[in-house]
Amino acid sequence: MSEVIEKGKLAKKASYQIGICTTEEKNNALLKIADGLRANEKAILAANHLDIQAGREKGLSESLLDRVELTKERIHDIADAILQIIDLADPIGEVLETIEKDNGLKIVNTRVPIGVVGMIYEARPNVTVDAATLAIKTGNAIILRGSSSAIHSNLAIVKVIHEAMAESAVIPDSVQLIEDTSRETAGELFRLNDYLDVLIPRGGKNLIDTVVRESRVPVIETGAGNCHVFIDDTANFEMAKEITLNAKLQRPSVCNAIESLLIQSDWFDKYGNDLISSLIENGITVHGDERVFEEIPFVQPATEADWETEYLGLEISVKTVQDVYEAIDHINTYGTKHSEAIITEDENHAEVFKQKVDATTVYHNASTRFTDGFEFGFGAEIGISTQKLHARGPMGLKALTSNKFIVSGDGQIRE
Repeated sequence: MSEVIEKGKLAKKASYQIGICTTEEKNNALLKIADGLRANEKAILAANHLDIQAGREKGLSESLLDRVELTKERIHDIADAILQIIDLADPIGEVLETIEKDNGLKIVNTRVPIGVVGMIYEARPNVTVDAATLAIKTGNAIILRGSSSAIHSNLAIVKVIHEAMAESAVIPDSVQLIEDTSRETAGELFRLNDYLDVLIPRGGKNLIDTVVRESRVPVIETGAGNCHVFIDDTANFEMAKEITLNAKLQRPSVCNAIESLLIQSDWFDKYGNDLISSLIENGITVHGDERVFEEIPFVQPATEADWETEYLGLEISVKTVQDVYEAIDHINTYGTKHSEAIITEDENHAEVFKQKVDATTVYHNASTRFTDGFEFGFGAEIGISTQKLHARGPMGLKALTSNKFIVSGDGQIRE
């Protein structure tokens, strides 16, 4: 029996047990996990060091290594996110609707766990904790399949999770880690319909496209982040500069960092040189359209591919546009429906942008870096869904639930 099938069976069996755990029991397990992460910080960092060392030997990019890397601060942030999940209301058992029929039947629509959630992801070992703890809170079992770039970190983290759960009422088998990171195990997950209720990919465009294309298990699509900032003609220069630099530089390797900058033509005449010079001074390679390339030194010429590229590093594409409508058309053509921002003092333009841009999250005069479960008050997140069915945007607790109709009667039959 393969590792995937064996762990699929264990997770399926465990899902029936965790599904009936009380909120108190689940929160107690989560608290023990948070304490365990802090207590085992040195062991986790040592394992993470092995991944970073192996990554450097393989020639992985700095942006990818940043997604793999754990620090003392990041581990404490991960643990703090668990505490926030504990404080959130347990969605399981929530009554969504009650219907009382004339024949005396009472129909109650309640929120229930999905069952077994599969998570296939690249690099980030924090996802191991985020996904596991969100699954526990919502009474789901979970099968985790990370990438080889973070395997030592993931093994160390899941060891801590299992040890913590063993001291609680929540069965450790509820969290399974696939240790074989080969393509074959990914393919098995795609066909694990007997044990898996949903599969969530989190990573680059190639991974997500492969899962959506090949999986027989229902998929919640978390999209890549080709995010934009559009600077309108009325934008305040200091605000536009601050937001653009934050959205690009605060953490360039994440999906809610911007990859493209659109600048209204008149605004570009006044401030374009200063803004783009600031980007270049911060080590960013700028790929500009014909006008930007001709007018500003050290800019690279942009190609069609640049408009649709998620750089995940210190690169950005810059295009000048005539108005908000051209900006919207560009975003809806090349964007990935993730996070988009407009910087403007014109409320009408802001409203048009918010209504017409097709994205999970649209910002007015704020950085795209806030598209995050923690920032939205969801605790950790299991991903950012860019599809439109079941869940959209940062996926917190309710995104990991389904519903069940409970019908009560006193002998009714249908004629």
